[in-house]
Amino acid sequence: MSYERCTMNNSDMTSIAGARILIVDDMPANLGVLQQMLEAEGYQVLAATSGERALAIAGQFLPDLIVLDVMMPGIGGLETCRRLKADVATQPIPVIFITALTDTGDTVAGFDVGAVDYIHKPFQRAEVCARVRTHLQMCSYMNAYRYETDRLRAIINNMGEGLLTLAPDGRIASVNPVAQRMLGLQPGDIAGTHLFDLLAPPYDSHYRHWFQRGPDVCHGPHEVQLRAPQGLSVFVDVTITPVYSAEPMLVCLLHDISAHKRSQEELLRVASTDQLTGAANRRHFDIVLQREWQRAERSHTMLSLAMFDVDCFKGYNDTLGHHAGDQCLQRVAQALQSAAQRPTDVVARYGGEEFVLVFVDTDERTAEKLANNARRAVEALALPHPASGAAACVTVSGGVATLAPARGGNLQDLLRQADIALYRAKSLGRNRVVRAD
Repeated sequence: MSYERCTMNNSDMTSIAGARILIVDDMPANLGVLQQMLEAEGYQVLAATSGERALAIAGQFLPDLIVLDVMMPGIGGLETCRRLKADVATQPIPVIFITALTDTGDTVAGFDVGAVDYIHKPFQRAEVCARVRTHLQMCSYMNAYRYETDRLRAIINNMGEGLLTLAPDGRIASVNPVAQRMLGLQPGDIAGTHLFDLLAPPYDSHYRHWFQRGPDVCHGPHEVQLRAPQGLSVFVDVTITPVYSAEPMLVCLLHDISAHKRSQEELLRVASTDQLTGAANRRHFDIVLQREWQRAERSHTMLSLAMFDVDCFKGYNDTLGHHAGDQCLQRVAQALQSAAQRPTDVVARYGGEEFVLVFVDTDERTAEKLANNARRAVEALALPHPASGAAACVTVSGGVATLAPARGGNLQDLLRQADIALYRAKSLGRNRVVRAD
């Protein structure tokens, strides 16, 4: 008996050519017919005459498709299929039943145990070729889909950035492991959580309003701070991109910039700090004073400045040495900083043994009181000063000036008045604070 080859287009041949098919039937004649038919199509054919043998061959060779007779002695076709589907290795293999039965209940029973199709006896060449080809193609497509899905999942799960999918209202649909760690989420925490719930103020409010407006354009990258676990400061660049598919969706990318942020802050700290005393340096003082002058001008408030000089410091250096002088300046800076307790107070080394304190939104009487507190803090150090004409210990003299920028004047006026007041304090005997007229 001869069989004509079933027609297949080139893409079909490429996807399933040489597929391995296991045929199972207790009747050798049926096996011979099916084997001849399928080998004529270019398939590799394995044969078994019992369910037991079929399970052994399937486990060893993992065929691409199994054609299985329903009615067999010993382990029948239904039980054989059930065992195939219970084994992780053979579970994906599509099973086509061959049967002479036509009852609907028998057909349903086959589908219930995992079969994908039926071929009825007596065999029709066109039907056998079509059904085998169809399910091999479907299996090939599914394998390709699983491969691409697994590859995409592996990329997403192993990428170095956090990735989330969001509903248009900002509700989180899924997160990759990196995003899960960034956000401090457990798998059970995702349901009902919105992206803005995980952002620190004021970013949470900004993004809440952004989602309420109905995002339809790419957003970012923008720097935000997360409500991170254990009180850590986690900063990320967030980029949100709409994806237009069957259902509207947003893809959110989180790039951790915390280390970069800390490096920037450390560089800024080093650039703005006096290396000897740890107080702000002259450069940082100039920036702060300019900024606070402009702020006071806008808000119609007062800005005060205290200028200090370590009394008889040259004599201290000459008597005790420059190393002791450096230590003295460090202790003085610490004392001044301990006295500047308000968050807005700024202590800076102005040059040599001179220090300045900036008092924001502070009138002249309050500034004079705060400056005297700082002077007393230095005196309380009780550092011996054998060459001082003011006291037996290290002391400072201070001059305080206050201006309301909105009423006129400029920064040079403020600095000049504080310097004049400092000169008066020194001329009046040192270890005191004088307020500018």
